[in-house]
Amino acid sequence: MPAVQPAFPRSTVLGYPRIGPRRELKRALEAYWDGRSGRAELDRVGAELRERTWRRLAELGLEGLPSNTFSLYDHVLDTAVLLGAVPERYRAAEDPYFAMARGTQGLAPLRMTKWFDTNYHYIVPEVGPETVFALDATKPLAELRQARALGFETRPVVLGPVTFLLLSERGAAALDRLDDVLGCYEELLGVLAAEGVAWVQLDEPALVADRTPGELAAVRRAYQRLGAVAARPGLFVAAAYGDLGEALPVLAATPVEAIGLDLVRGGLDGLAALADGLQARSAPAKAGPLAGKTVVAGVVSGRDVWRTEPGRAAYALRVVREHAGDVAVGTSCSLLHVPYDLAAEPDLDPGLRARLAFAEQKVAEVVELARAAPEGEAAAPAPSAPAAPVAAGERGPYEVRAAAQAGRLRLPPLPTTTIGSFPQTGELRAARAALAAGTLSRDVYEEQVRAEIERAIRTQERLGLDVLVHGEPERNDMVQYFAEHLDGFAVTRNGWVQSYGSRCTRPPILHGDVSRPQPVTVRWARYARSLTDRPVKGMLTGPVTIVAWSFVRDDLPLRDVVFQVAEAVREEVRDLEAAGVPIIQVDEPALRELLPLRRAGQAGYLEWAVAAYRRATSGAGDATQIHTHLCYSDADQILAAIDALDADVTTIESARSGGRILGAVGAFGRGLGPGVYDIHSPRVPGAGEIEELLRETLKALPAGRVWVNPDCGLKTRTYEQVEAALAAMVTAARRLRAEPAG
Repeated sequence: MPAVQPAFPRSTVLGYPRIGPRRELKRALEAYWDGRSGRAELDRVGAELRERTWRRLAELGLEGLPSNTFSLYDHVLDTAVLLGAVPERYRAAEDPYFAMARGTQGLAPLRMTKWFDTNYHYIVPEVGPETVFALDATKPLAELRQARALGFETRPVVLGPVTFLLLSERGAAALDRLDDVLGCYEELLGVLAAEGVAWVQLDEPALVADRTPGELAAVRRAYQRLGAVAARPGLFVAAAYGDLGEALPVLAATPVEAIGLDLVRGGLDGLAALADGLQARSAPAKAGPLAGKTVVAGVVSGRDVWRTEPGRAAYALRVVREHAGDVAVGTSCSLLHVPYDLAAEPDLDPGLRARLAFAEQKVAEVVELARAAPEGEAAAPAPSAPAAPVAAGERGPYEVRAAAQAGRLRLPPLPTTTIGSFPQTGELRAARAALAAGTLSRDVYEEQVRAEIERAIRTQERLGLDVLVHGEPERNDMVQYFAEHLDGFAVTRNGWVQSYGSRCTRPPILHGDVSRPQPVTVRWARYARSLTDRPVKGMLTGPVTIVAWSFVRDDLPLRDVVFQVAEAVREEVRDLEAAGVPIIQVDEPALRELLPLRRAGQAGYLEWAVAAYRRATSGAGDATQIHTHLCYSDADQILAAIDALDADVTTIESARSGGRILGAVGAFGRGLGPGVYDIHSPRVPGAGEIEELLRETLKALPAGRVWVNPDCGLKTRTYEQVEAALAAMVTAARRLRAEPAG
């Protein structure tokens, strides 16, 4: 351990956005992947973005600058490379890192899923008995040395050993490799100590979920062992996205010098545990298990865009100071989840702007709170108002609906369809940008949209799909598009947030009561239907997902906000049905994402989330087929809730996860389409590969309930890739139909 432990900085952040204020990393990555630039140019852009971040954080007055938070694709994947956990099949690839992330034509990528309860996606590591761990500290050392060359001392940030294993493909079973992984972390600590590093941050967000006694024992063993390393930096263990709960006393009993608490999502419940569970409030100050620790108090939210309420932050800091040996001010989690700078949004209403804080403004809040006198005024926040009761809508029994839909649609066995979006071409994106800039007229733009819709319809007809989509060329994003047409939302010009790899979204800001002033999708759905005799789906985003992928007002219970959106979606469903649309898809990919990390809150959440969906779709008649879609969210964990949505057909990610959901769908009572190819990879599957996936599906489900579809929408792919993959998908379905059992 350090001979003399340097003081922890007074102010810090757990991480920072890494895509660039103008999505510079996205453009550099895609140029590299497309062969338009080399690796040297990609590395140059990365180095420039890191330098810009450190300089700006220092200018804002932040004392503790993090490093190794930048990533070319994903920080969990970076950790796998750091530990040498690269599966053998990728080692011979031209670029093993991106082969694991995106796959190659002959090699499927690693599985991808949601990072805790956020819309960020991480690459799931594979850790088995055969995995040989070997430290490769190239990346953290390179970033550390780059910062030093610029005159900045930084704190390297690394995903902690327990969370890395718990997030791997085998989950808790992978803890059988903990001792081997700890050998790499011990070596890393020695390397960093030799570099003169004062502090290292080990992120352990998995500890804010329910953990078994065995898993807590693994936490104890890990940090007792790392704390015993003879020469090492100070250990700062950060746990974002919730309350540490029973893991806090375990961690506090180890030699780690600093612990990060999320006091926004963990909230005052976490503070109550700190005050009452660890040490009675009547006991002498600083006599509890945190007396010798630095607590990095995460009082500035890294998950939303609202300004920090000073009284609440001051109250939280006061309670922490009563029990900790020392206190630093920080963010509740990495600022990865918020846009860069409010100054880049001149179009926002001034009244709304006054309530907002993006990453730069949040750093300024951290600095200001750290400089404020500890004795400042502080008041406990008022309790939240109870949520209003809600009522779900109801449709008729599924058996009655299924018969009516079969008579109306007359689909073959194993009907083929896609999830909704078709490729967003460069020409289409340029036209949308020109429209926004005022250099292209609305009439010319809409003529281009009509041409793209017809292209999508004709492509699907030629390929032989059974249920068509209009391709969504008029939509920039599945949530933002609706936010632009509903009251109560504001949208940003440059509020980009990373979702995965080069994929970025601009989450809308839901700041007021939600209503629908006029139909949103009916005109384009009606136009698409006029082009073909085949069924065309109307495409909507569900209420839970619209709210989950927005920055949501914090003055109402989340449930109440979701039900406001559900009413707007319900009105749209009724108008689509009145326009003669026979199938309406209401997507809920974020249903699993919002699931509370602690089991105690999960049943209540699922009850109202399912009720909101059923309310949104309750206006549809029996002969209108309701579809929903979920992707990249470990949906097998909430299959009962998905079934309770009562959608007539559910399409769901399956190909990238190796069909893992098929083992849990036997009791699923309606139509189901486990995806047959991964659209987040440029790889195009063959008909034989898809046919085998369908055969596995037919072992789990009766043929009469199986649909054939991709894992997700196709907007990120090219038409060349899409046409080849969909042709293979249709061929596989037709082969199975032609068999006697088909």
